[in-house]
Amino acid sequence: MKKSFIYMIAAVAIASVLSSCDMNLKPTTSIAYVEGEPLMISASDVSEFENGILSSFRSRFDGVYYQTQEVMVDYFNASADYGNNYGSVHRMDVDFTDGEYNTRDHWSGHFGAIKNYNIFIENADNVADDLKEYAQFVKGEALFCRAFSYLHLARHFGKPYGSSSSTDLAVPLVTVYDQLDKPARATVAEVYAQVKADLDAAAAILAGETGEARADYPTIDAVNALYARYYLDIKDYANAASYAEKVINTGNYKLASTEEEMEAEYTNDEGEEPIMQMFASKSEGYGTNDIYTLTNNATDKGLNLRAYYFPTKKLVEAYEPDDLRFKQWFTNEIPNFVSGSYHEGEFYSFVKYYNNPALNSGNVPQARHARKPIKISEMYLIAAEAYAQAGNSAKAKEVLNALQTARHATLTEGTMDAVKNEWFRETVGEGLRLNCLKRWGDGMAARTPQDGAALLIMTGAGYEQRTIPAGFAKLTWPVPTYELQVNPNLVQNEGF
Repeated sequence: MKKSFIYMIAAVAIASVLSSCDMNLKPTTSIAYVEGEPLMISASDVSEFENGILSSFRSRFDGVYYQTQEVMVDYFNASADYGNNYGSVHRMDVDFTDGEYNTRDHWSGHFGAIKNYNIFIENADNVADDLKEYAQFVKGEALFCRAFSYLHLARHFGKPYGSSSSTDLAVPLVTVYDQLDKPARATVAEVYAQVKADLDAAAAILAGETGEARADYPTIDAVNALYARYYLDIKDYANAASYAEKVINTGNYKLASTEEEMEAEYTNDEGEEPIMQMFASKSEGYGTNDIYTLTNNATDKGLNLRAYYFPTKKLVEAYEPDDLRFKQWFTNEIPNFVSGSYHEGEFYSFVKYYNNPALNSGNVPQARHARKPIKISEMYLIAAEAYAQAGNSAKAKEVLNALQTARHATLTEGTMDAVKNEWFRETVGEGLRLNCLKRWGDGMAARTPQDGAALLIMTGAGYEQRTIPAGFAKLTWPVPTYELQVNPNLVQNEGF
């Protein structure tokens, strides 16, 4: 069922997206969910549930959902003025406990969304005949979104997939809404099996939904991209490469390969890289990743940054001067105000999320952007890694070189070291490196600061000196305190 037809059916419902209920049918103070009773009796009911599903999904791709992981690894140093924002996860010291609210928000945010997906999936078949086609389409969307959330939760709250996944614990597996249930944690293998089952079901429903760049809802290309992530995680390298290349070979997406295309992509949100790019507008929502800029307008200096985090020396030096990513995502031309004074031209700042002017509400950039859950560049990285891990260095080189050529980077061989370096360069700011380290079983060297920023950062064992040994326990996040208090069937992860 084409999306354009859905929009035509649901046009009358768009104005009531935020209310999401008909006051003649449901109480004014709450929605009573009674299992077995129809929740949707009109196209507008289905439309409003669909908007709720996509809104729940859209809200998981910026802020705490990206920044938490990025400050844990070797990308950034905490500014002297960072005010302990993300402090415990950055240091990974004794303050990083099960009460840590940034990791808690991942748990609560995704499980809150899963509740919405579950309710719709459970009720999608209980509609009148004239609504079945539309409801089935939205069910496919909800299944995709649930698979996305469970894969995210397994990656962060469970150990990486491997030989002990049948006993290693991940998160509770809840596919039917029951507010009184107190489920125990499922194993990593069980959660990944559910991800696969949901993707299989979504693929069957969305098979005819052709993908396109910047699609703001799940398409078959998005399903196949998530399959690629799934198969890479479970070390099925043949399928990981196959699904990644299936998306690449559609021709629906194009890597930015000029400065103008990089600006269109990463400033104006008008590029051809996103397999999905969620709807954004000044009035109805946008993404924000602002801890790297926090732009201010000072009467004596004009626009200046007051960032909580600066790029490490390793990050800045990972790129060559002509690399399009370095030119677009880093600058030393905007002053930084740190420790009571301005610093201009002394070190580089990370501006990948600096601002889309079309989403700005004033004259100060606010790090607003359209959320991009999956991009084609990740498919090149997945395919390259899958080929390298399978021992096919020639194919790994071919795919990796295609990405490097587009970015104006030096071409390399198809080794795992080269693949790892490209993941590091390409996905900075996107919340993926933590999972890469876990998937590879790698540790992390100290966060050596840029020379010009060395006196402007927090220093000590948890800051620029922080290293991570391979298999470090706190790379697997804790079950939140509140969950342990209300559900006696949960057990905590090692190290917390």
